[in-house]
Amino acid sequence: MKLDHVTIRTTDLKETKDFFLKVFDLVEKPRPKAIERIPGHWLYHNNEPLVHLIGSRGTSQDFATEAIDHVGIKLEGYTDFKKKLEGLQIPYSLMDLPELDERRIFFRTPKGPILEAVFNEKIPEKV
Repeated sequence: MKLDHVTIRTTDLKETKDFFLKVFDLVEKPRPKAIERIPGHWLYHNNEPLVHLIGSRGTSQDFATEAIDHVGIKLEGYTDFKKKLEGLQIPYSLMDLPELDERRIFFRTPKGPILEAVFNEKIPEKV
């Protein structure tokens, strides 16, 4: 297991993006098509998307105007991990990113913060 990425929610995407680019010498690259509808940026270090930024409107629906939104953890064994969550009765949602050969499982900790399990696995072709 290793840290995959951190997602930061911000009301000022440009300023926050510029900050991370300048301070950490990160590089912005395009995001997967599945999430293009969400305003944001992916910032890379050594060809890995390390910092994800998403826009916040600053309303109570966003939980906080400036906050760490979720943490991604890289794991192995997508199917087994999904079964484990089901066995523990932990609700989850799924996202496949075909252009990255990644499968993702989102779930919450008992008090609410989001965790994202990231698996580098081929996505089965739909029949």
